[in-house]
Amino acid sequence: MASRFATIGLMGRVNDPQVTEMTVRLARQLTEAQVTVYGDEALALPVSSGVQLLPIALLAAKADLLIVVGGDGTLLKAAHAVAVRPIPLLGVNLGRLGFLADITPDQVQDDIAAMLKGEYSREDRLMLEGTGPGGTHPALNDVVVHKSDGGRLIEFETWVDGHFVCAYRADGIVVATPTGSTAYALSGGGPIVHPAMDAIALVPICPHTLGDRPIVVSGKSVVEIRVGDTHGGRAQVTWDGQHAELMDTGARVQVKCAGQRLSFIHPRGYDYYTILRTKLHWGGRANHHGDKH
Repeated sequence: MASRFATIGLMGRVNDPQVTEMTVRLARQLTEAQVTVYGDEALALPVSSGVQLLPIALLAAKADLLIVVGGDGTLLKAAHAVAVRPIPLLGVNLGRLGFLADITPDQVQDDIAAMLKGEYSREDRLMLEGTGPGGTHPALNDVVVHKSDGGRLIEFETWVDGHFVCAYRADGIVVATPTGSTAYALSGGGPIVHPAMDAIALVPICPHTLGDRPIVVSGKSVVEIRVGDTHGGRAQVTWDGQHAELMDTGARVQVKCAGQRLSFIHPRGYDYYTILRTKLHWGGRANHHGDKH
């Protein structure tokens, strides 16, 4: 697929010298390739980089592609920044786990050069839209209802498409996209859901009853979380850890798939299962001769 991004924005984890160095290198490479380059003003790149710095909202409005340097947390921040105008994202992993940021530092210049020639793949990811007491926000990974302090369990109910599912006493619940199935939901014992799936996972956090298990529902479903007794504490809802609102007894959160999806640009040879094996340290080696060992 031949394509050319004429204007590219650069965003990264702030106050990190390694990220700043990598971003300056990328800016130089892109400029030499005659690409118009803008940078997030929060990066505070040196004047010598020659990059025009803009507020992140304006950066997202001007760019055809946003290259994000850091880890998955920085990519989540970028996803929220481009939610109004969903331009594709490309992640350079200078973080730790990095399920979303899949270009490694040692391959970045070769992968960027190939991407500028049209050698890449593009993948659309499902996003959620969660409406809490204070408004509606997008989420690429998850919408989480949980206790806001270290106090007792909270009580809440889950409903799907108007049907009562379960009443929980737990630390909370994760409502996750397939992308988010390898994030907080995975830590809670939830299933890994392939990004191509049109599905939503509901994963209780440390439920009091061992029989309360994760469940996967259709991506067309409308999920509602109704907060009950918080036992003297408070509950809150968070969207990708980027936004948070406190919730009182009787408050509700409605979660459904957003009307638009977010696109990721992947480098040549991208393989989701390779990412899983690498990041989760899965064993085993493919045997192409049909022998079993």
